[in-house]
Amino acid sequence: MASAWHGSRVRLTSIHTYPVKGCHRLDHDEALVHPWGLAGDRRWMVVDADGVGVTQRETTRLVDLRATVHPGGLSLRADGQPDLDVPEPTGGDPVAVRTFRNRKIPVPALPAGPAADAWLGALLGRPVRLVWLARPTRHLAAEDREHDTGDQVSFADAYPLLLANAASLDALNNWLAEAGEEPVPMARFRPNLVVDGPPAWAEDDWAGRSLRIGDLRFRAAGPCDRCVVTTTDQETGVRTKEPLRTLGRYRNVQQKLLFGLHLVPVASGPLAVGAPVVIDA
Repeated sequence: MASAWHGSRVRLTSIHTYPVKGCHRLDHDEALVHPWGLAGDRRWMVVDADGVGVTQRETTRLVDLRATVHPGGLSLRADGQPDLDVPEPTGGDPVAVRTFRNRKIPVPALPAGPAADAWLGALLGRPVRLVWLARPTRHLAAEDREHDTGDQVSFADAYPLLLANAASLDALNNWLAEAGEEPVPMARFRPNLVVDGPPAWAEDDWAGRSLRIGDLRFRAAGPCDRCVVTTTDQETGVRTKEPLRTLGRYRNVQQKLLFGLHLVPVASGPLAVGAPVVIDA
């Protein structure tokens, strides 16, 4: 499956963040890159009574959550509910949370407070809490990742950033069309960065290599194994069997259904749409 392509006409075509893990995306013309990911990306998370993250795997209602980061806090918006401003917690005791139930390493996070909890509970129809990651930290053991990020990660599943290739989506949609299925938009894969220029699946060759986007350098930490979230329409919450079924037919590697590439920032700084992307030989 790996591509032998080593071209240089690659551009960054879109930038996206997800302020609350699992929420609707925000689109940006530019963003600041930190060691743990894009500024404002997945520093907040909804957790259940056990302190385990609530994501779109459990409830598709999260697609209705529009969250916007502002200095010192977060604004929450959803149809049928009043807008709510949530300040970043500055006091109180941290609570131990886990991004997934099977994660062994708890993360200290600060509760956002009863107003945010009630607002999100009404949206999701279940008791939940909103927490804020004041300091990005490790929630995966070093041996659980091929390329360890150390203690620099947000509430992202595994790595600070996810990159996707527009041509790979085109190839996937061609397979879907051949099967009589509807095409899917890139939003299904919830990337942070989307690039255009290389042929489909060229990113398979980038794993383990260094790449530069604009003036910033990143390490490609390997392909992303996809889950049921990709089958959820990010505008309506309707869930089907695609594109996961087709990924299983064409992109199944050791029982992992691959689409996208994990990235680890090497340096901090600004990043803008249109920036050139150069992959080291």
